[in-house]
Amino acid sequence: MKIALLGYGKMGKIIEVIAQSRGHEIVLRKNSSTSFSGLETADVAIEFSTPETAVSNISEALMLGIPVVSGTTGWLADYHKMEALCKEKDTAFLYGSNFSLGVNLLFEINQFASKLIGRFPEYKIELEEIHHTQKLDAPSGTAISLANQVISNTRYDKWSLEPTQETDLKINAIREDAVPGTHYVTFSSNIDQLQISHIAFNREGFAHGAVLAAEFLNDKKGIYTMKDVLRLNENIFP
Repeated sequence: MKIALLGYGKMGKIIEVIAQSRGHEIVLRKNSSTSFSGLETADVAIEFSTPETAVSNISEALMLGIPVVSGTTGWLADYHKMEALCKEKDTAFLYGSNFSLGVNLLFEINQFASKLIGRFPEYKIELEEIHHTQKLDAPSGTAISLANQVISNTRYDKWSLEPTQETDLKINAIREDAVPGTHYVTFSSNIDQLQISHIAFNREGFAHGAVLAAEFLNDKKGIYTMKDVLRLNENIFP
């Protein structure tokens, strides 16, 4: 499979190594100072760039009918535009706030836990995410995804870094050196506390998931998520 890397920072370089180890060819390594030359030869594009360049990178590939896997966060106000462009060009698009297998399992656990604990108003819920100081957006896209799950299942109606009302779900966004990504969801009452978490040891899990998503998307049409890649839509309970 021929892969175009739209964004060639730390993640792009790790994705390159993993993709090549799986027998794929990199036909474009796009950064802020290079052109899109070679993109037209790709079977699929993997986009990890910046919130400012994500939409133009995704658009460029979709306009050519090339399926896109996007892992950039902070640009989702334009998500529906990219979804519409994908459908117009009859290609495929997959956005993920996080491609790690563990984080996607965390999403499933959080969905169930927030739905269960949401029945007990004595529990206050709070999120915390910790990332490296080079991360450009705060809170992380993963934290926002977790927060939206909580909001859909509880009394909270929006998330906030600085909550002013009881129905604001607080997210603590912390930036420290050399932290690939840590997320906590904490459920606290006056008598006890429950917590679910995911701690990444390196970026390889995210990169590996992105390559798996690209392999899944190749030759497909439509809009997908990591739930499709990992078959998490299937009912695992008897």
